[in-house]
Amino acid sequence: MFTGLIEEVGTLKRSYKQGEAMKLTIEASRVLGDVKDGDSIAVNGVCLTVTDFDAASFTVDVMPQTFRHTNLKDMRPGERLNLERAMQAGGRFGGHIVQGHVDGTGTIMARTPDANAVVFTIQPHDASLMRYVIAQGSVTLDGISLTVIDRSDNEFSVSIIPHTLRETALQLKQPGSVINIEGDVLGKYVDHLLRYPGAAGQDGEQNRKKSGGLTAAFLAENGFF
Repeated sequence: MFTGLIEEVGTLKRSYKQGEAMKLTIEASRVLGDVKDGDSIAVNGVCLTVTDFDAASFTVDVMPQTFRHTNLKDMRPGERLNLERAMQAGGRFGGHIVQGHVDGTGTIMARTPDANAVVFTIQPHDASLMRYVIAQGSVTLDGISLTVIDRSDNEFSVSIIPHTLRETALQLKQPGSVINIEGDVLGKYVDHLLRYPGAAGQDGEQNRKKSGGLTAAFLAENGFF
């Protein structure tokens, strides 16, 4: 689990691709301070396992599922990557709950100055991801915990403060860049419970269908109040 607060921007040193499998070696410093084989590091928001490391870099494997659903397949040696170690139980929780399980990718449609901030407008490649995006809610872009300031049916916007822009690889992103998107995990669980047949029990599911959706009666019957 992660918080979405980027610790360091690393540099892709080597990328070995075989079909839809990849091995990445990433130059870093801060995240290597206490690294061990088997540790989790979020790379552009993707939770990956350290398989090897030295004093200046670490190596991770990328499986086909991750290859297909993230922007890691497009990364080339020399590109900059957002890095975050898994959170410590006793640490400050400064962002939001980030699993490192990317839901899909999107394209940056606009980058607009707004006083001391920069507004990025993102269009998900899979429009169904918009169901996890709510105004003033949390979203993760390339591993960065951000707040949604506006949304439409097919795109949303986030506002980036100077510190975040300066300390992450987002400073290098321009319109047309592809970015990883992870929706708020709480929204995904609620969505699953409402959509999955029988998730609320046979009687509860039948009542949900009859009522036409989520109601106070449905929540009360299923133990939420």
